[in-house]
Amino acid sequence: YPTSTFVDESVEAIGFGRFQWKLSMLTGVAWMADAMEMMLLSIVTPQLRCEWRLSSWKVAFITAIVFIGMMVSSSLWGNISDKYGRKLCLILCMLWTLHYGLLSAFAPVYSWILVLRCLVGFGLGGAPQSVTLYTEFLPIKSRGISIILLGVFWALGAVFEVLLAMVVMPTLGWKWLLAFSTFPLVVFAASCCWLPESARFDVLRGREDKALDTLKYIAAANGSSVPTGRLIANTQTERGRIRDLFIPEYRKTTLLVWLIWFCNAFSYYGIVLLTTELFQSGSASTDNSNMEPQCNLECNYLTIHDYVDLLWTTLAEFPGILVTLWMIDRIGRKKSMAICFLLFSVSILPLYACTHRAVLTVFIFIARACITGGWQVAYVYTPEVFPTATRAIGIGTGSGMARVGALITPFIAQVLLKSSVYLTLSVYLICCLLGTVASLVLPMETTGRSLQESTQSTMEPKNMERPHGSETAESSSNTCP
Repeated sequence: YPTSTFVDESVEAIGFGRFQWKLSMLTGVAWMADAMEMMLLSIVTPQLRCEWRLSSWKVAFITAIVFIGMMVSSSLWGNISDKYGRKLCLILCMLWTLHYGLLSAFAPVYSWILVLRCLVGFGLGGAPQSVTLYTEFLPIKSRGISIILLGVFWALGAVFEVLLAMVVMPTLGWKWLLAFSTFPLVVFAASCCWLPESARFDVLRGREDKALDTLKYIAAANGSSVPTGRLIANTQTERGRIRDLFIPEYRKTTLLVWLIWFCNAFSYYGIVLLTTELFQSGSASTDNSNMEPQCNLECNYLTIHDYVDLLWTTLAEFPGILVTLWMIDRIGRKKSMAICFLLFSVSILPLYACTHRAVLTVFIFIARACITGGWQVAYVYTPEVFPTATRAIGIGTGSGMARVGALITPFIAQVLLKSSVYLTLSVYLICCLLGTVASLVLPMETTGRSLQESTQSTMEPKNMERPHGSETAESSSNTCP
């Protein structure tokens, strides 16, 4: 296929260099912003519970409303990205999040915080599209490692949020924390004009001249050159359609990827919320009529010790990323996800005891490391398995399913926990076992595989007749001028 051959070979010939490092930084800032907006939920909600005397259901709904916004918008942002471009989508969603993130710092009452945080969630639903743009500029050998390393920015954002809360919450309060948490979004807004559009997207849209200019720009930045040859547009006008995810070649993959995203988000945000809930519980007590340990989950403000323990469990994301880096290209994407899900299930078993704080911290640390690693692999696998024409909608719908899981998890981790520690942990255990099975039965392993360009090409025979002159373009593209 002349189009995919030229773009793929150009990306491979140009390699990973200065341009990709700059793109990594800017994409990473978007991930930091996403992480900070998510992490502050587990910090601010205990404060609001006490300050506004909220019931458990109202506290859980503050978290849930953010994920409702993300769930509603994820597919919409994916559709915009596939139809109008990755750059436009990413800039719009980040500016939207910045606007409503700042406004939420001025929320006077409970109803306003719900509305504004829902709108923040609506903007954050487009954050995964940064991975779509990033993936399409990466050579094959760097793709897995580079996307996994984006998780470092997520972890840095989460750690920075905890450190920020340690300073701001005792002195200035939660409103200032919401305002300061938008700092990465401000950095992104100031730098986003530099972002180029994806060359793969431009080719699919029929703008081969612009795609070639982008490839030449990247080559110049990296100190290399674009291979010789003709760039032939393979225009596909129908892009970003959810129904294309369900053609026979992708139906099973789509459903399993959705389940994997659901399990990742449900378990990740579950362990984040459980951390502060269990740390607030103090010592476990046992009712004589019911031998199950019951955590004393009353209205308590987070103390400096809570922040320190929260920081330790947040730091677990770094070893999770390192282990995943070691696994992903050695054993493949599918087995890496399965192992992470399985280890998470094993790690939460000791939590059934609602035991000593130090023991809780250790096993929550391990569980969070595992689920962080598994979710990062899902971010690698999803853009690799779907073609350019549906890549953004594939990530968008996957992210939407993740938000369904994230929407449900507060009512498990913050509400059901009050009734039964055993039942709460069992839900997470079963969920991750399902994720293990789903990862193993995925039809396709994407390690070392080139990115597909269009859904049309996947449905056409491999021995299709090539356009006149494409043989020359393909053969000549193997050599640099």
